[in-house]
Amino acid sequence: MSDKISGSDPSVIEIESNLDSGRISDVKAWLASQYDAAGKDVPDFEYTPRTIGRLHNLSTLSQAKTQAAGILATDFRQKAAEYRCQAARVREILENVGLPQEGLPSNVVASAQCLANVANLLNTRDTELSSFLVAMGDMSLRKSEVEEKRAKVQKESKILLDYTRKAIARMTYLKRILGQLEDDVAPCEAQMENWKTNLAIMASKERQYLQQYRNYKALLNRVGYTPEISHGVLVEMAEHRKDLEKKTKPILDTLRSYQDLPPDKALAALAIEDKKRQYAAAEKRLEDVLQSALATSE
Repeated sequence: MSDKISGSDPSVIEIESNLDSGRISDVKAWLASQYDAAGKDVPDFEYTPRTIGRLHNLSTLSQAKTQAAGILATDFRQKAAEYRCQAARVREILENVGLPQEGLPSNVVASAQCLANVANLLNTRDTELSSFLVAMGDMSLRKSEVEEKRAKVQKESKILLDYTRKAIARMTYLKRILGQLEDDVAPCEAQMENWKTNLAIMASKERQYLQQYRNYKALLNRVGYTPEISHGVLVEMAEHRKDLEKKTKPILDTLRSYQDLPPDKALAALAIEDKKRQYAAAEKRLEDVLQSALATSE
């Protein structure tokens, strides 16, 4: 057999029902006592598990507090009886020594009343010197704790004051910066408008340059331009062209001199004879010039 008892066991259900009925009877008795003390009748309401649980907790707590209050009241009544007995004994002693309360001077009565007030203020059991000393020592300890707390609070308040001053200075600085920014709003807006205009112009130029780029690219594709033809390659080709021009220039000059000759051999011979005659005439003219110059010098 299993040692566990399931929730559907009849014995468990019976125990739970007995507990509920016990709680209900306790709650009814507590409500009746409370309403009887107030001189009223218990109102009718439905006893549900939730309300029974709440009211049972309240009744338990109320009974515990009532019992504690009864114990305190009994203690206070006992102390009051003891104080009354002690007062009667002191009164009897004073009357026996010829110092009844009615015959005491007013300053003595005032001092006694002041002593009693101090004792009540210090919460002492009696007006003995030892009780006053203990109470004063306790008060000194409390004073030291209060002074320590006060010093701590002052330190914290000083730190908070420093933070507050820094925050005020920071806020003043931020307000000044805010004022400067508000003053700069109008120029910045004008500059932004100028930038917007320039941006529109630049966007138009960009579209124009992109169109030109596409046109130039199409033109280069038509003429057979390839990416291999770079600036460096063009420079090398130009230098090679200059070298070729230097090498071919003497040949071109020679060929140009040959262009002055007639194409026929006979004509070439005549041209050579003509050049010779011109050369001879030039030499004779030079000799005549030299002879005339010599004759003039003599």
